[in-house]
Amino acid sequence: MKIDPNNPADLSAQIAKAIRDAIISGAMPVDERLPSEAELAEQFAVSRPTVREALKRLAAQSLIRTQRGATGGAFVNRLRFEDAYAQQITTSTLLLSMNDVSFTTACEARYALERACAPLSAQRRTPDHLATMRAECFRQSQPGLTDEAFCASDVAFHRALVDGAGNPVLSYQLAGAVEAMQPLMNMITFTARDRERIVALHHAIADALEARDGGACDDHLAALARYTMELAEVVMAQRAAR
Repeated sequence: MKIDPNNPADLSAQIAKAIRDAIISGAMPVDERLPSEAELAEQFAVSRPTVREALKRLAAQSLIRTQRGATGGAFVNRLRFEDAYAQQITTSTLLLSMNDVSFTTACEARYALERACAPLSAQRRTPDHLATMRAECFRQSQPGLTDEAFCASDVAFHRALVDGAGNPVLSYQLAGAVEAMQPLMNMITFTARDRERIVALHHAIADALEARDGGACDDHLAALARYTMELAEVVMAQRAAR
C-alpha cells in the first residue's frame, strides 16, 4: 500500500483509500488485523495522528472495527448490506436535493426499480412481509393520521415489498429509491393525494403478493406510479397559477 506525498489530497484520506482498496481487492481479508498505528505511520511515512484520522474514516464506513486488550487492535470488518443502508439513503437524498432532478425523473426511476422487485417478491415474500404490509395499510386508514406519519407508513409498506424479493442487492439499491425518493415525492403530492385511493392500491398490491401474482402486483404498482404523476401535475399546475 502506497500514497503520493506530492498529491494535494489529504494524507489521511489517501491512507484510508489505500487500505480500503486493499480490503476491496481481498488483499486484506475479513477479520485480518491491521498493522499498528506506529507500523502504519512508518509504512506511509506520516505521523500517528494522520494514521489515526485515516482509521477513523474507515471505521465511519464500517470497514474496520477496533478491539481492546492484549489481542486487540483494528480489524477488517465484514460489511453487511444493512450496514450500508444509511449511507445509501443519505447519498440519494443529497443527490436529489442538490441537483436539478425533476419529479418525473425521480418518480420514473423509483417505480421502475420497485416494479423489478414485484415478480421476485411474489415468489419469495414471507408471512412477516405480508403482515407488515397489512399493518401499514391499517395504519394508513386511521383517521387523524398526520402527513408525516402517513409518509413513514408509506415508506415502511414499500420497504416490505422490496425486502420481500429476498435479494439483498436489490434491497440495498432500493434503500435510496424508497427511503429517500418516497418522502421527497410525498412532500410534493401530499396536499392533493386521496389517501383512500392510495390505501386501496396498497391493499391490491398486498393481495397480489399474497396470491403470488407478480403480474398483478406490477400492474398495481404501475397504477400507483400513474396516480403519483397525476398528483404531481395537479400540484405543479396549482403552483404555476399562483
